[in-house]
Amino acid sequence: MIKNYIFDFGNVLARFYPNERFLQTYPNAEEAKQILSVVFDRKNWDRLDDGTIEEEEVIADIRNRLPGKAGEIACQLYERWIVDREAVPGMPELVRDIHAAGGKLYLCSNICIRFAQEYNENEWIGPLFSLFDGLVFSGPLHITKPGREIFTHLLETYGLDPSECIFIDDSEKNILGANAVGIPGYLFDGNVEKLRKFLEM
Repeated sequence: MIKNYIFDFGNVLARFYPNERFLQTYPNAEEAKQILSVVFDRKNWDRLDDGTIEEEEVIADIRNRLPGKAGEIACQLYERWIVDREAVPGMPELVRDIHAAGGKLYLCSNICIRFAQEYNENEWIGPLFSLFDGLVFSGPLHITKPGREIFTHLLETYGLDPSECIFIDDSEKNILGANAVGIPGYLFDGNVEKLRKFLEM
């Protein structure tokens, strides 16, 4: 029986890419794509996720790669990425329904230290996370999915029985990482209604 519902954040609870509004409003489509590719470059974000790069280093790298006005705009986008995140439609409602039904909610996300410190600045994330029984952010711990260690940390910190959990993530390798410590997984494809029906089963 599922008692504990463990969610990923990016592209499960929140939409991460593309930044549709930026692409739609920026006057030069090619430059917009270039700006986004620099701001959300995995070479920095992987290190942000495991807590091995400082925010100042990311900003310096953006400015170095995009001088002038484009660099200023890119830095503004980066500074605001937490505030600008929008929810995956239907997912906050599902989370609230699980909470109302007595389910325990947990987060296990590869995400940076700044997010762990500033998520309350987003108008919907803070209230939603207030319903959660536990939050695990990779950056402050210096451990990331799909490694066993972060899932073991989650289970031991909150005293969870893996057989009573379900882990919802959009990455197959992360699902396999959870499976390795006995946590069943659900590979989220963006269809909230399909997920809801699966959980109701």
